[in-house]
Amino acid sequence: MATMNVSLPDELRKFVEAQVDEHDYVSSSEFLRELIRREQDRTQLRALLVQGMESGPGSKMDDDYFERMRERIRNSDAA
Repeated sequence: MATMNVSLPDELRKFVEAQVDEHDYVSSSEFLRELIRREQDRTQLRALLVQGMESGPGSKMDDDYFERMRERIRNSDAA
């Protein structure tokens, strides 16, 4: 694992320390790793949303659409 040093103003350092204490992180590094993972997830989700929007028109979302979705979920649970 590589080491990275980060300089923070006192206000941000205090915030990080408070988060570590409040949420039972082992260290400030653990807290920051969690923030970075969340940002990775958010970035990936945004890319998937853009990909979906660029893929063309979607399905009409009416009662029949949602019933088909429910049926697919019921069938996947049974498998």
